[in-house]
Amino acid sequence: MGLELRQQLKLSQQLVMTPQLQQAIKLLQLSRVELMEQVQQELMENPFLEEGSEDQGDAEQPQDSRTDGESEALMRDADWENYLGEFSSSARQSGAREAESPEEGLSFEARLTAKPSLEGHLAWQMRLSDFDEEAMNVGEHVIGNLNPSGYLMSSVEDIAGESGSSPEKVESVILAMQRFDPVGVASRDPRECLLVQMDVLGMDDPVLRSLVSDHLEDLEKKRYKPLARKFKLSLDELKEYLDVIQSLDPMPGASFGTGEPQYVSPDAYVYKYDDEFVIVLNEEGLPKLTLNSLYMDGMAAERGKSKDYFQERMRSAVWLIKSLYQRQRTLYKVIESIVRFQRDFFEEGVTHLKPLILKDVADDINMHESTVSRITTNKYVATPHGTFELKFFFNSALEMEDGSQVGSESVKALIKQLIDKEDPKKPLSDEKIADMLKDRLHVNIARRTVAKYRTALGISSSSKRKQIF
Repeated sequence: MGLELRQQLKLSQQLVMTPQLQQAIKLLQLSRVELMEQVQQELMENPFLEEGSEDQGDAEQPQDSRTDGESEALMRDADWENYLGEFSSSARQSGAREAESPEEGLSFEARLTAKPSLEGHLAWQMRLSDFDEEAMNVGEHVIGNLNPSGYLMSSVEDIAGESGSSPEKVESVILAMQRFDPVGVASRDPRECLLVQMDVLGMDDPVLRSLVSDHLEDLEKKRYKPLARKFKLSLDELKEYLDVIQSLDPMPGASFGTGEPQYVSPDAYVYKYDDEFVIVLNEEGLPKLTLNSLYMDGMAAERGKSKDYFQERMRSAVWLIKSLYQRQRTLYKVIESIVRFQRDFFEEGVTHLKPLILKDVADDINMHESTVSRITTNKYVATPHGTFELKFFFNSALEMEDGSQVGSESVKALIKQLIDKEDPKKPLSDEKIADMLKDRLHVNIARRTVAKYRTALGISSSSKRKQIF
């Protein structure tokens, strides 16, 4: 068969991800704090952007800032309406913004706080100790190998190799640091951690030390009667030893932060007003961006490369303003849809959360599922029942006996309620909880599913929840 070249015309559709569209999509999934940082960065880098005054409000949108045919063409070519859909609740949103925000009057810095870090706390104590230069170097390597609970994750030999010191020197530094505050930090395991605390507190009772040294697993699994027989103690006497052990801290580093700011600010608030729920977007701290009129007027006089640069900066500024507006509009529409689907939750609480998937909201507001997924990432809403991440409202379904469905998060809340009310001396087994959910609430759920939800809630099994005393 011979080879030959042919020309052929073919029509096809293709989505071209321009840098501007990529930026707009990125803005959708930024958290509120990240968004403010991004906007401030753009304000510093783009001369065409400036922060508008409060009285300009929402009336000044990018489409009202067109100064020439290029910006008008840019708005037309963006084709945003096909990508994100129409915003049908602008009037309601505008009215809702008049409500007073709980964060009104608080500066951004006033809401930031940082817990002292374990690393900084230990380094401060090292500087106040009599450590020589070699010990300081070893101590820094020890601090760098601690996990968030304060336990040492590397061997003495590894730290000796990293620091260039001898294993004996490393061991001596570790023993000294274990007596820093918090006592027991840099221990290798819980047994060593508790024994160090007992040494510092002068607890030298042989039974107590033996319980910690040799029988921590028995204590964890609540094998109390064999222990009482071994040490010739009554259960009441054994309980006194347990109370002493429980007064110690098995995770000395857990009370310290990482040094990062601990901050969650809701992206929106949902209030009940009469019989309706009102949505208020939290725009405090987010600048109202406008185009710099001085640069816009001066651009007409520019020629050559300077004009090309100014046009590019102007396009970028207009697109950012448009993207921010669309982000807020999309966020409002998604929350509005969630409120419609989950009205029972907003009325009654977590136990009335219904099954919901991304497609339900996407179809409701005529958007793509990926858009809904992005806009619900790292976003929080303050409700009458607490502050929740938007993804919390999307959960799978469990069948009820009447054919209806209940949300998995509601079932988790019900499981937690049952366990909270149980007799601690006769805790409910997973099978018993499944039977109770079926008998009382008509929820068809397997024992394994109860175990999975219980584990997700951070609740131990019935054998570990059982209290002997």
